[in-house]
Amino acid sequence: MTEAAELPPAPEQAREVFGDRFADAVRYAELLAEAGVQRGLIGPREVPRLWERHLLNCAVLSEVVPEGVTVCDVGSGAGLPGIPLALVREDLKITLLEPLLRRTNFLSEVVELLGLDHVTVVRGRAEEVMGKIQPVHVVTARAVAPLDRLAAWGIPLLRPYGQMLALKGDAAEDELKSASAALSKLGAVETSILHVGEGVVDPMSTVVRVEVGESPGGVRFAAKRAKAARTGRARRRR
Repeated sequence: MTEAAELPPAPEQAREVFGDRFADAVRYAELLAEAGVQRGLIGPREVPRLWERHLLNCAVLSEVVPEGVTVCDVGSGAGLPGIPLALVREDLKITLLEPLLRRTNFLSEVVELLGLDHVTVVRGRAEEVMGKIQPVHVVTARAVAPLDRLAAWGIPLLRPYGQMLALKGDAAEDELKSASAALSKLGAVETSILHVGEGVVDPMSTVVRVEVGESPGGVRFAAKRAKAARTGRARRRR
């Protein structure tokens, strides 16, 4: 049996980034290192680099999220980037969307334990929840799927003129080029690559930003969205 790796102490940058929520960030890191590993949500080799590679890497996404908006974290998994983002941005209303029960159970436990009243956990796949959750200003995701597939799941959940923020690695530029045609069909009007976390994480976190126009998801989702809206209104009238 492999001995569990030890969680290193929080770096000084974590105190600065998480501020008043630093103690909660430490507790979340401990939960990932313990229950997260035991339940197979993260690999044991990730424990020594939980702070730099995971918590801080995700928390700095807050630099490019507008104030007071609604956010859906697609394929949230163990809560990355949604929970670090929630810890540093209490002005946001965040939905953690995850299809697997063991992960949503973990997320619900974390949200309750840390008192994240502005966070909701929803079990389901992105393509199944249209009409069940309100369209959001921002969709976030990390290491979920290639950009074209991720966009097909995430963009239809956006409000008109919303944006998807995807944390990506070194291949972000190539992924963006490969996905350009698919993004256009999904209603994207502008794309960019951002680098966030200067002085906090090294290398800085790479974010692909996809901004949409008035029809998130493109023409093929317009009818589906309208049908979902009609169904929602009918349910409310009952």
